[in-house]
Amino acid sequence: MKRIKSSVLPLCLLFLIPLMNIVYAHLNNSTRGLHSLVTDLDKSVPFIKSFAIPYVIWLPFLVITLIYLCFKNREVYYRVIISLILGLIACFTIYFFFQTTVVRPQLQGKDFLTNLVRFVYATDSPFNCFPSIHVLTSYILIKGTIKCSKKISLKSIIIIVIASLIILSTQFIKQHVIMDLIFAILLGNTTYKLVEYLSIERSSSHVIKHYSTIPVTKKIGT
Repeated sequence: MKRIKSSVLPLCLLFLIPLMNIVYAHLNNSTRGLHSLVTDLDKSVPFIKSFAIPYVIWLPFLVITLIYLCFKNREVYYRVIISLILGLIACFTIYFFFQTTVVRPQLQGKDFLTNLVRFVYATDSPFNCFPSIHVLTSYILIKGTIKCSKKISLKSIIIIVIASLIILSTQFIKQHVIMDLIFAILLGNTTYKLVEYLSIERSSSHVIKHYSTIPVTKKIGT
């Protein structure tokens, strides 16, 4: 119970992510012009409707994994949260100056999976694509999960597998192009490493400052 109480305030940081969705909504349009990053390689990627499942579970997966990291390793949790916020700010900045779009395929059929893809298309406009937030956040969660686990556990494997499926889903249900995926991973890796580096530097500075204030006593020989 004590551990849960001590985690309430840190877990409140989770609300920063949906709060930032307000900015996302304002940018999710074509009023600033559109660019296309579709390549021939993108056109060769098959449409696989079953990948709509990992795509739609992204948000609950994100929240559950962050809660897990909060209890597993508080330091890594803070790094992941800061990395996510910085990554989202970078994405929003790019969306403002360089808005891209993706041409979606015509959907045929009324089965469950096709309707699930149809739901994704209806609720998520084909803008704010480069880089992919689904990929960015999933990749940062992978980094954090690996970092907080001294050895690969079943929970870690499950998180990594689901996050990887979410990343792949952006391609197979034609929500993003390959450049969206690649740049999101590069951005996520850079952001996480930067936050990690600054955390280590700050910790080192505290250690140096601490030991520099310890008085040194000299033995005076007689």
